[in-house]
Amino acid sequence: EGIEFSQLDNTFVGISDWEAAQAHADEFPVDKLHRLLDRLAKLYCPPSSRFEYGYHWSILQAEYATDIVFKRQDELRRLYDALVRTAVHAVKPAHVATFLGRKLHPLYEGDLGNDFHTRVEGTCIKHHMGPAAIKLYDKQSIVMRVETTVNDVTFFRHHRKVEHRDGSSEMKFAAMQKTIYSLPPLQELLLACNRRYIAFLSDLADPSGGVRDIEKLAEPTRLNDRTYRGFNLFSKEDLTALLALCDGKNVISGLTNRMMRRALPSLSSSQVSRLLKRLRLHGVIKKIGKTYKYYFTQMGRRVILTALKLRELVVIPTLAQIAPA
Repeated sequence: EGIEFSQLDNTFVGISDWEAAQAHADEFPVDKLHRLLDRLAKLYCPPSSRFEYGYHWSILQAEYATDIVFKRQDELRRLYDALVRTAVHAVKPAHVATFLGRKLHPLYEGDLGNDFHTRVEGTCIKHHMGPAAIKLYDKQSIVMRVETTVNDVTFFRHHRKVEHRDGSSEMKFAAMQKTIYSLPPLQELLLACNRRYIAFLSDLADPSGGVRDIEKLAEPTRLNDRTYRGFNLFSKEDLTALLALCDGKNVISGLTNRMMRRALPSLSSSQVSRLLKRLRLHGVIKKIGKTYKYYFTQMGRRVILTALKLRELVVIPTLAQIAPA
Protein backbone atom coordinates (compact mmCIF):
# COMPACT_ATOMS: atom_id res chain seq x y z
CA GLU A 1 0.00 0.00 0.00
CA GLY A 2 3.05 2.28 -0.01
CA ILE A 3 2.79 3.08 3.72
CA GLU A 4 6.19 3.54 5.34
CA PHE A 5 6.79 1.77 8.64
CA SER A 6 9.45 0.64 11.09
CA GLN A 7 9.20 -2.70 12.86
CA LEU A 8 10.76 -4.62 15.77
CA ASP A 9 9.93 -8.31 15.83
CA ASN A 10 6.13 -8.48 15.34
CA THR A 11 5.61 -4.93 16.57
CA PHE A 12 5.16 -1.75 14.56
CA VAL A 13 6.95 1.08 16.35
CA GLY A 14 6.38 3.67 13.63
CA ILE A 15 3.92 4.07 10.73
CA SER A 16 3.72 7.09 8.45
CA ASP A 17 -0.10 6.89 8.27
CA TRP A 18 -1.59 5.09 11.26
CA GLU A 19 -5.23 5.56 10.19
CA ALA A 20 -4.65 4.20 6.68
CA ALA A 21 -2.74 1.21 8.07
CA GLN A 22 -5.53 0.47 10.55
CA ALA A 23 -8.21 0.75 7.87
CA HIS A 24 -6.22 -1.67 5.70
CA ALA A 25 -5.93 -4.15 8.59
CA ASP A 26 -9.66 -3.89 9.39
CA GLU A 27 -10.58 -4.94 5.84
CA PHE A 28 -9.56 -8.54 6.43
CA PRO A 29 -10.59 -10.53 3.29
CA VAL A 30 -12.05 -13.75 4.67
CA ASP A 31 -13.17 -14.95 1.23
CA LYS A 32 -9.61 -14.47 -0.05
CA LEU A 33 -8.29 -16.42 2.94
CA HIS A 34 -10.79 -19.20 2.15
CA ARG A 35 -9.57 -19.50 -1.45
CA LEU A 36 -5.94 -19.49 -0.31
CA LEU A 37 -6.54 -22.28 2.21
CA ASP A 38 -8.36 -24.35 -0.42
CA ARG A 39 -5.40 -23.96 -2.80
CA LEU A 40 -2.95 -25.01 -0.09
CA ALA A 41 -5.08 -28.02 0.81
CA LYS A 42 -5.23 -29.08 -2.84
CA LEU A 43 -1.46 -28.61 -3.19
CA TYR A 44 -0.39 -30.51 -0.06
CA CYS A 45 -3.30 -32.96 0.17
CA PRO A 46 -4.34 -33.88 -3.41
CA PRO A 47 -7.05 -36.37 -2.32
CA SER A 48 -8.99 -33.41 -0.95
CA SER A 49 -10.12 -32.66 -4.52
CA ARG A 50 -12.33 -35.75 -4.27
CA PHE A 51 -14.32 -34.26 -1.37
CA GLU A 52 -17.66 -33.14 -2.75
CA TYR A 53 -17.97 -30.15 -0.44
CA GLY A 54 -14.27 -29.44 0.14
CA TYR A 55 -12.94 -28.42 3.54
CA HIS A 56 -14.71 -26.58 6.35
CA TRP A 57 -12.22 -24.08 7.73
CA SER A 58 -12.76 -23.24 11.39
CA ILE A 59 -11.13 -21.16 14.14
CA LEU A 60 -9.30 -23.05 16.88
CA GLN A 61 -7.71 -20.06 18.64
CA ALA A 62 -7.82 -16.33 18.03
CA GLU A 63 -6.25 -13.21 19.48
CA TYR A 64 -6.59 -9.50 18.83
CA ALA A 65 -4.01 -7.01 20.08
CA THR A 66 -4.16 -3.25 20.52
CA ASP A 67 -0.76 -1.56 20.67
CA ILE A 68 -0.18 1.81 22.34
CA VAL A 69 3.10 3.17 20.99
CA PHE A 70 5.18 5.56 23.10
CA LYS A 71 7.69 8.04 21.69
CA ARG A 72 10.27 7.41 24.41
CA GLN A 73 11.10 4.27 26.36
CA ASP A 74 11.53 6.04 29.69
CA GLU A 75 7.91 7.28 29.53
CA LEU A 76 6.53 3.76 29.23
CA ARG A 77 8.88 2.36 31.89
CA ARG A 78 7.68 4.89 34.48
CA LEU A 79 4.04 4.20 33.73
CA TYR A 80 3.98 0.48 33.03
CA ASP A 81 5.37 -0.93 36.28
CA ALA A 82 2.99 1.04 38.50
CA LEU A 83 0.09 0.30 36.16
CA VAL A 84 0.58 -3.48 36.14
CA ARG A 85 1.15 -3.83 39.87
CA THR A 86 -1.91 -1.71 40.66
CA ALA A 87 -4.10 -3.67 38.22
CA VAL A 88 -3.20 -6.93 40.00
CA HIS A 89 -5.04 -5.68 43.10
CA ALA A 90 -7.71 -3.45 41.53
CA VAL A 91 -9.14 -5.88 38.94
CA LYS A 92 -11.79 -8.10 40.53
CA PRO A 93 -13.68 -11.08 39.01
CA ALA A 94 -16.66 -8.91 38.06
CA HIS A 95 -14.31 -6.56 36.21
CA VAL A 96 -12.81 -9.44 34.22
CA ALA A 97 -16.28 -10.58 33.16
CA THR A 98 -17.16 -7.02 32.15
CA PHE A 99 -14.00 -6.60 30.08
CA LEU A 100 -14.94 -9.77 28.17
CA GLY A 101 -18.54 -8.63 27.63
CA ARG A 102 -20.05 -11.15 30.05
CA LYS A 103 -22.11 -11.07 33.22
CA LEU A 104 -20.65 -12.85 36.25
CA HIS A 105 -23.32 -15.24 37.47
CA PRO A 106 -23.20 -16.20 41.18
CA LEU A 107 -23.19 -19.89 40.19
CA TYR A 108 -20.29 -19.56 37.75
CA GLU A 109 -17.80 -22.36 38.46
CA GLY A 110 -15.30 -21.87 35.64
CA ASP A 111 -11.70 -20.72 35.90
CA LEU A 112 -11.50 -16.98 36.62
CA GLY A 113 -8.78 -14.75 38.07
CA ASN A 114 -5.57 -12.78 37.61
CA ASP A 115 -2.03 -14.01 36.95
CA PHE A 116 1.17 -12.00 37.21
CA HIS A 117 4.35 -13.26 35.56
CA THR A 118 7.89 -11.94 35.46
CA ARG A 119 9.72 -12.99 32.30
CA VAL A 120 13.08 -12.25 30.75
CA GLU A 121 11.33 -9.77 28.45
CA GLY A 122 9.52 -8.10 31.38
CA THR A 123 6.32 -8.48 33.35
CA CYS A 124 2.90 -9.60 32.11
CA ILE A 125 -0.52 -9.54 33.76
CA LYS A 126 -3.30 -11.84 32.58
CA HIS A 127 -6.99 -11.71 33.48
CA HIS A 128 -8.78 -14.90 32.47
CA MET A 129 -12.33 -16.25 32.43
CA GLY A 130 -12.83 -19.74 31.04
CA PRO A 131 -11.35 -19.97 27.53
CA ALA A 132 -10.91 -16.18 27.14
CA ALA A 133 -8.31 -13.85 28.63
CA ILE A 134 -6.95 -10.31 28.46
CA LYS A 135 -3.21 -9.75 28.76
CA LEU A 136 -1.14 -6.63 29.30
CA TYR A 137 2.59 -6.51 28.61
CA ASP A 138 5.21 -4.28 27.05
CA LYS A 139 7.09 -4.86 23.79
CA GLN A 140 10.63 -3.58 23.44
CA SER A 141 9.88 -1.07 26.26
CA ILE A 142 8.30 1.17 23.62
CA VAL A 143 4.88 -0.45 23.03
CA MET A 144 2.24 -1.36 25.61
CA ARG A 145 0.15 -4.20 24.23
CA VAL A 146 -3.36 -5.15 25.35
CA GLU A 147 -4.34 -8.52 23.91
CA THR A 148 -7.57 -10.49 24.13
CA THR A 149 -7.24 -14.20 23.38
CA VAL A 150 -9.81 -16.99 23.14
CA ASN A 151 -9.43 -20.76 22.78
CA ASP A 152 -13.13 -21.35 22.07
CA VAL A 153 -14.90 -18.61 20.11
CA THR A 154 -18.33 -19.89 21.20
CA PHE A 155 -17.53 -18.14 24.51
CA PHE A 156 -18.61 -14.93 22.76
CA ARG A 157 -22.19 -14.25 21.68
CA HIS A 158 -23.52 -11.88 19.05
CA HIS A 159 -26.63 -11.14 16.99
CA ARG A 160 -26.63 -13.46 13.98
CA LYS A 161 -28.78 -15.64 11.76
CA VAL A 162 -29.52 -19.01 13.35
CA GLU A 163 -30.64 -21.87 11.11
CA HIS A 164 -32.74 -24.66 12.63
CA ARG A 165 -32.87 -28.32 11.63
CA ASP A 166 -36.41 -27.94 10.26
CA GLY A 167 -35.08 -25.50 7.66
CA SER A 168 -36.34 -22.34 9.36
CA SER A 169 -34.10 -19.51 10.46
CA GLU A 170 -34.24 -16.45 12.71
CA MET A 171 -32.06 -13.55 13.83
CA LYS A 172 -31.14 -13.92 17.50
CA PHE A 173 -28.40 -13.46 20.08
CA ALA A 174 -26.39 -16.69 19.91
CA ALA A 175 -22.95 -18.18 20.42
CA MET A 176 -20.41 -17.36 17.76
CA GLN A 177 -19.79 -20.06 15.17
CA LYS A 178 -16.29 -21.48 14.70
CA THR A 179 -16.19 -20.91 10.94
CA ILE A 180 -13.55 -18.52 9.60
CA TYR A 181 -16.41 -16.32 8.41
CA SER A 182 -16.90 -15.40 12.06
CA LEU A 183 -13.60 -13.50 11.97
CA PRO A 184 -15.13 -10.04 11.20
CA PRO A 185 -17.66 -10.05 14.10
CA LEU A 186 -15.06 -11.69 16.33
CA GLN A 187 -12.64 -8.87 15.53
CA GLU A 188 -15.24 -6.31 16.64
CA LEU A 189 -15.90 -8.14 19.92
CA LEU A 190 -12.22 -8.60 20.78
CA LEU A 191 -11.48 -4.96 19.99
CA ALA A 192 -14.34 -3.94 22.30
CA CYS A 193 -12.77 -6.07 25.07
CA ASN A 194 -9.44 -4.29 24.59
CA ARG A 195 -11.09 -0.88 24.68
CA ARG A 196 -13.00 -1.62 27.90
CA TYR A 197 -9.77 -2.73 29.55
CA ILE A 198 -7.84 0.30 28.29
CA ALA A 199 -10.59 2.59 29.62
CA PHE A 200 -10.20 0.91 33.02
CA LEU A 201 -6.41 1.28 32.90
CA SER A 202 -6.66 4.95 31.98
CA ASP A 203 -8.26 5.64 35.35
CA LEU A 204 -5.60 3.59 37.14
CA ALA A 205 -2.82 5.44 35.35
CA ASP A 206 -3.79 8.97 36.35
CA PRO A 207 -5.78 9.24 39.60
CA SER A 208 -5.78 13.06 39.62
CA GLY A 209 -9.13 13.24 37.82
CA GLY A 210 -10.63 10.84 40.35
CA VAL A 211 -9.31 12.90 43.25
CA ARG A 212 -10.99 16.04 41.89
CA ASP A 213 -14.22 14.11 41.38
CA ILE A 214 -14.10 12.74 44.94
CA GLU A 215 -13.89 16.29 46.26
CA LYS A 216 -16.83 17.28 44.08
CA LEU A 217 -18.74 14.18 45.15
CA ALA A 218 -18.43 15.09 48.83
CA GLU A 219 -20.07 18.50 48.38
CA PRO A 220 -23.87 18.80 48.82
CA THR A 221 -25.96 19.78 45.80
CA ARG A 222 -29.33 21.53 45.50
CA LEU A 223 -32.36 20.98 43.29
CA ASN A 224 -35.69 22.82 43.60
CA ASP A 225 -34.72 24.37 46.96
CA ARG A 226 -33.83 20.96 48.37
CA THR A 227 -30.33 19.97 49.44
CA TYR A 228 -28.94 16.53 48.67
CA ARG A 229 -25.95 15.57 50.77
CA GLY A 230 -22.70 14.41 49.24
CA PHE A 231 -21.01 11.01 49.54
CA ASN A 232 -18.40 10.29 52.20
CA LEU A 233 -16.11 7.40 51.25
CA PHE A 234 -15.23 6.86 54.92
CA SER A 235 -18.91 6.38 55.75
CA LYS A 236 -19.87 2.71 55.78
CA GLU A 237 -23.29 3.49 54.34
CA ASP A 238 -21.99 5.59 51.44
CA LEU A 239 -19.04 3.33 50.65
CA THR A 240 -21.27 0.24 50.63
CA ALA A 241 -23.68 1.96 48.23
CA LEU A 242 -20.88 3.00 45.87
CA LEU A 243 -19.20 -0.41 45.90
CA ALA A 244 -22.58 -2.04 45.14
CA LEU A 245 -22.35 -0.31 41.77
CA CYS A 246 -19.20 -2.29 40.93
CA ASP A 247 -21.18 -5.32 39.80
CA GLY A 248 -19.90 -5.94 36.26
CA LYS A 249 -23.31 -6.55 34.69
CA ASN A 250 -24.39 -2.99 35.51
CA VAL A 251 -21.85 -1.69 32.99
CA ILE A 252 -23.31 -3.83 30.20
CA SER A 253 -27.06 -3.97 30.81
CA GLY A 254 -27.59 -0.82 32.87
CA LEU A 255 -28.45 -0.23 36.51
CA THR A 256 -32.02 -0.45 37.84
CA ASN A 257 -33.78 -0.03 41.17
CA ARG A 258 -34.30 -3.80 41.38
CA MET A 259 -30.59 -4.54 40.85
CA MET A 260 -29.63 -2.09 43.58
CA ARG A 261 -32.13 -3.63 46.01
CA ARG A 262 -30.51 -7.03 45.44
CA ALA A 263 -27.09 -5.58 46.23
CA LEU A 264 -28.45 -3.54 49.19
CA PRO A 265 -31.22 -5.72 50.71
CA SER A 266 -31.49 -3.51 53.80
CA LEU A 267 -32.89 -0.63 51.71
CA SER A 268 -36.48 -0.29 50.55
CA SER A 269 -37.50 0.59 47.01
CA SER A 270 -38.11 4.24 47.94
CA GLN A 271 -34.74 4.47 49.70
CA VAL A 272 -32.99 3.07 46.63
CA SER A 273 -34.86 5.57 44.45
CA ARG A 274 -33.56 8.44 46.61
CA LEU A 275 -30.05 6.95 46.45
CA LEU A 276 -30.22 6.78 42.65
CA LYS A 277 -31.35 10.40 42.54
CA ARG A 278 -28.41 11.46 44.71
CA LEU A 279 -26.04 9.55 42.44
CA ARG A 280 -27.58 11.17 39.36
CA LEU A 281 -27.47 14.71 40.79
CA HIS A 282 -23.81 14.23 41.73
CA GLY A 283 -22.99 13.11 38.18
CA VAL A 284 -22.13 9.47 39.00
CA ILE A 285 -24.87 7.96 36.83
CA LYS A 286 -27.15 9.15 34.04
CA LYS A 287 -30.57 8.03 32.86
CA ILE A 288 -30.94 6.77 29.30
CA GLY A 289 -33.95 7.91 27.28
CA LYS A 290 -37.37 7.03 28.65
CA THR A 291 -36.17 3.86 30.37
CA TYR A 292 -35.63 3.13 34.05
CA LYS A 293 -32.01 2.18 33.49
CA TYR A 294 -28.95 4.15 34.53
CA TYR A 295 -25.39 4.01 33.26
CA PHE A 296 -22.10 5.26 34.64
CA THR A 297 -20.79 8.61 33.52
CA GLN A 298 -17.05 9.00 32.96
CA MET A 299 -16.88 10.70 36.33
CA GLY A 300 -18.84 7.83 37.87
CA ARG A 301 -16.36 5.25 36.63
CA ARG A 302 -13.47 7.26 38.07
CA VAL A 303 -15.25 7.68 41.40
CA ILE A 304 -16.09 3.99 41.74
CA LEU A 305 -12.54 2.99 40.84
CA THR A 306 -11.12 5.43 43.40
CA ALA A 307 -13.52 4.12 46.06
CA LEU A 308 -12.47 0.55 45.31
CA LYS A 309 -8.77 1.41 45.45
CA LEU A 310 -9.30 3.34 48.69
CA ARG A 311 -10.72 0.27 50.42
CA GLU A 312 -8.62 -2.49 48.82
CA LEU A 313 -5.24 -0.80 48.48
CA VAL A 314 -5.12 1.68 51.35
CA VAL A 315 -7.59 1.20 54.21
CA ILE A 316 -7.57 -2.61 54.54
CA PRO A 317 -3.78 -3.12 54.11
CA THR A 318 -3.00 -0.27 56.51
CA LEU A 319 -5.35 -1.52 59.23
CA ALA A 320 -4.05 -5.08 58.78
CA GLN A 321 -0.53 -3.85 59.67
CA ILE A 322 -1.66 -2.19 62.89
CA ALA A 323 -1.16 -4.58 65.78
CA PRO A 324 -4.04 -4.73 68.26
CA ALA A 325 -3.45 -3.00 71.58
